[in-house]
Amino acid sequence: MDQTSADQVRTAVRESYGAVARADSGCGCGPACCTPAELPAADILSRGIGYSESEVGAVPEGANLGLGCGNPQAIAALKPGETVLDLGSGAGFDCFLAARQVGDSGLVIGVDMTPDMLSKARANATKGGYANTEFRLGEIEHLPVADSTVDVIISNCVINLSPDKAQVFRDAFRVLKCGGRLAISDIVTTAPLPEEARRDLALYTGCIAGAAAAEEIGQMLAAAGFADIRIEAKDASRDFIRQWAPGRGVEDYICSASIEAVKPG
Repeated sequence: MDQTSADQVRTAVRESYGAVARADSGCGCGPACCTPAELPAADILSRGIGYSESEVGAVPEGANLGLGCGNPQAIAALKPGETVLDLGSGAGFDCFLAARQVGDSGLVIGVDMTPDMLSKARANATKGGYANTEFRLGEIEHLPVADSTVDVIISNCVINLSPDKAQVFRDAFRVLKCGGRLAISDIVTTAPLPEEARRDLALYTGCIAGAAAAEEIGQMLAAAGFADIRIEAKDASRDFIRQWAPGRGVEDYICSASIEAVKPG
């Protein structure tokens, strides 16, 4: 992708998710619709993709926008005292869940390139009394985080939105400590998307058109230096993905996956 196209994608993504943040509610039918819905619909969606009822109910109202495609908390195995980085932290949902697990001795950093989302996340942190969280403005390809300072990186349905996924993984490798780990939920392709879908910006901002194949993601992770790479496609996710673009048949080409890797050391 050339730089002009990459900038167009970033602008479209920023505008789309900024609108979601300003709407004061989430996309109850999944990332692709970006239509304001009642918050309980976002809660129902989150339970459908792997969050427990207690997790959904534990965060401040307005933190869960229903924009995920899995539950990275389920594979992160977070421990008290760890420093966690959330790529594309949105309104703070996964950050606040992680904050409960790492405790007062830990730290959770959320990075998002959408100012409206950051404002929402910071307000939610204040409302919920989360003193062990902070939210930083930045692109996930160029993280505002020092080298070798993070124990765990989580992310939920965000890396597919990046026009330079290889750079995302290179920078993730940079900020992780030796022995640090990735625990990501994201969208992968299981068959080549039709060119028409690939060129549809609405499908790109909807976490569909920018997806890469699991094999390609594995190669990018290995090239960045990661080891112990595990990518598990979730075929059952096609049921909720079908709702993202009704009638388009996108569920025949993509599904959610859990992505894990470790920085050797």
